Amino acid sequence: MGIKVEVKNNWIEIQRKNSEPVNAIGVKIESGDVATLKIWREEGIDQFVKK
Repeated sequence: MGIKVEVKNNWIEIQRKNSEPVNAIGVKIESGDVATLKIWREEGIDQFVKK
């Protein structure tokens, strides 16, 4: 089950502004939050981390 396109697009824009993994509302994803990190990678949000 994927996430809504609107949510994904918003998440990408937020992630582009951050140099660490963040969730769809801009809060840092802790390393213990395996579920969110899994979705973060599966949806390709990890490609948009600010370098």
